[in-house]
Amino acid sequence: MAEALILDSEALNAIANWSARGALAGRARAILAFALERRARVRVPAPVLAEVCRGPKFDAAINHALKARGIIVDDLTESIARNAGAILARAKLASTHAVDAFVVATAAVYSSAVIATGDPSDLSALVSPYKHVRLFEI
Repeated sequence: MAEALILDSEALNAIANWSARGALAGRARAILAFALERRARVRVPAPVLAEVCRGPKFDAAINHALKARGIIVDDLTESIARNAGAILARAKLASTHAVDAFVVATAAVYSSAVIATGDPSDLSALVSPYKHVRLFEI
């Protein structure tokens, strides 16, 4: 598969709510622009929506960012879910890190992927077995 930019919850929030996020939003928008320029696939794993969606009033900015920026929500498939479980087991982490594992498992599907994240320390142990997946701290 092609190169991909995977957005975690913090990255998606920064893009969606850029006026309230300052420098974080600037970095998120820059990596998004770079990815789109390179024609990379920009994706949000479906479980990320569980962390950022809180009802129609709050979801408007998220919905707008997804549509306006051409960001696709990747479905949670059985193989991604199983791989996320294996990722958690390998890192010896509890299911409280499941959404992070789903982000990494989604990135692992692509031949080359960058995960835009506001918290690389949470993802670094999960991503370490995947040499084709890199982290970009926003």
